[in-house]
Amino acid sequence: MDFKDILSKQEAYVLKLRREFHMYPETSWNETRTSKRVKEELDKMGINYQEYADTGLAAVIEGREKGKTVALRADMDALEVEEKTDLEFKSKNEGIMHACGHDGHTAMLLGAARALLEVKDQIKGRVKLIFQPAEEMVQGAAKMVEEGVLADVDGIMGIHLWANLPTGKINVQEGPRMASGDYVIVDFKGKGGHGSMPHQAVDPIVMASSFILESQAILSRETDSLDPVVFTLGKMKSGSRFNVIPDKSEIVGTLRCFNEKTRNEASEAIKRYADKIAKSYRGEAEVEIRKGTPPTINDQRCTEIAQAAAQKIAAEDNLIEMEKTPGSEDMAYYLREVPGVIAFVGAAFADESKNYPHHNSRFNINEESLKQGTELYFNFALEFLEQY
Repeated sequence: MDFKDILSKQEAYVLKLRREFHMYPETSWNETRTSKRVKEELDKMGINYQEYADTGLAAVIEGREKGKTVALRADMDALEVEEKTDLEFKSKNEGIMHACGHDGHTAMLLGAARALLEVKDQIKGRVKLIFQPAEEMVQGAAKMVEEGVLADVDGIMGIHLWANLPTGKINVQEGPRMASGDYVIVDFKGKGGHGSMPHQAVDPIVMASSFILESQAILSRETDSLDPVVFTLGKMKSGSRFNVIPDKSEIVGTLRCFNEKTRNEASEAIKRYADKIAKSYRGEAEVEIRKGTPPTINDQRCTEIAQAAAQKIAAEDNLIEMEKTPGSEDMAYYLREVPGVIAFVGAAFADESKNYPHHNSRFNINEESLKQGTELYFNFALEFLEQY
């Protein structure tokens, strides 16, 4: 059945909402206005909803008869970034902007909801609409899951508008798509002393410096070169004065992996390297690895359904493969519980000068991508309930 007319009616609606959400961005766990606006739109549609995770919510569209339940997920939060675009609808909230496309995700899901509502008598089953907070802190999905948002869900899809992909292109692939993201803290403990007499001290800065260099051997010598691992140390804190050797040094970083076995092995290696280096300098090391989001892994069957849905809205040569990314996505928490998939929808401009990385102060999406994202949400829901 051709739903082209129903979907085309949502385009102006989605565009208007995206621009509104963009003007009033809110940080993780503070999505009060955004959540309120989503509820207002659902009220207009006559769709009941339930609150989750403080500012999150989930709504259900009931089909004509009982069947499976498919979930569609959008994230709502923005970033603590000062917007430097010249858009007419640029952020009105100082120091906060939608620099990752979540404004588009929320608007697209509401557009898909309106379209699905028009065909609900043709739906066998239920469509659950999940509007999630705090993705940027990779915490919102876990809280939604903890509070039972997936209790009745058989499968789920999320979309990420992707600025590294040309508008018109769609990527849906099975297997690992985004990495786990763990927070690594290494504290080296030595013995303070005078900078002119280092033999009387145990220098933790030397320990930390040595670890920063040697730890890269974890990647080159202890992990499979075909199984990517990223270990980046982005912060080092130590000392108070130029001629004082401190008694401790702290380094903080992130570990990214694409499967749990490698994640655990790399974590153990980090601890072993820190302990070995500290002891070689007569010091001690304490390592804390705070587990963040798990790897984002697409289910094979749901990937096939998403590909079938994408084929309805894009030519075959626009359905492309792309490398997995070491970035993290808390969509992973849903995919760990139920079969599902995350799709990347191209949002780049043809004019390369307009393209900036995600989280950049000049980030923007090509709004042509909103149409494709809305249609993909819509078609995946129908395909899933028909095929699964």
